[in-house]
Amino acid sequence: MMRISTKGRYALRIMLDLAQHAEQGPVALREISERQNITPKYMESIMALLLHDNLVQSLRGKAGGYRLTRESSQYTLYEILTCAEGGLAPVHCLALEENECPIKKSCLTMPVWEGLHSVIKEYLTGITLQNLEEQKDICQN
Repeated sequence: MMRISTKGRYALRIMLDLAQHAEQGPVALREISERQNITPKYMESIMALLLHDNLVQSLRGKAGGYRLTRESSQYTLYEILTCAEGGLAPVHCLALEENECPIKKSCLTMPVWEGLHSVIKEYLTGITLQNLEEQKDICQN
């Protein structure tokens, strides 16, 4: 079964939390941890991935914390989940940068997996953090 792991789901929640609190400046890891009910240790490992891909920025000091590196409208769910999950390909051979499967050209199932991957990518690329923030506003009205 293809699943998004807790790492991917939590990365999305962390990014959304940062987007929702962007106006207050850098947000402390502890604050996000408490709001999202994610252990600080697990959050640190996720933040390392987000930092590595330049999705967030870390600021040190008394008023330090984390913040988004760009506007919430510029982050797609595909980008965030790919960062956390290491990829979203439904089968291993599509996860590789170049599909080196020896039966690639004769594999009758390959078009199915390529199509599924395309649908997943298209769907998640079409949703931004800002879209999720706006959805929250709709749900509260």
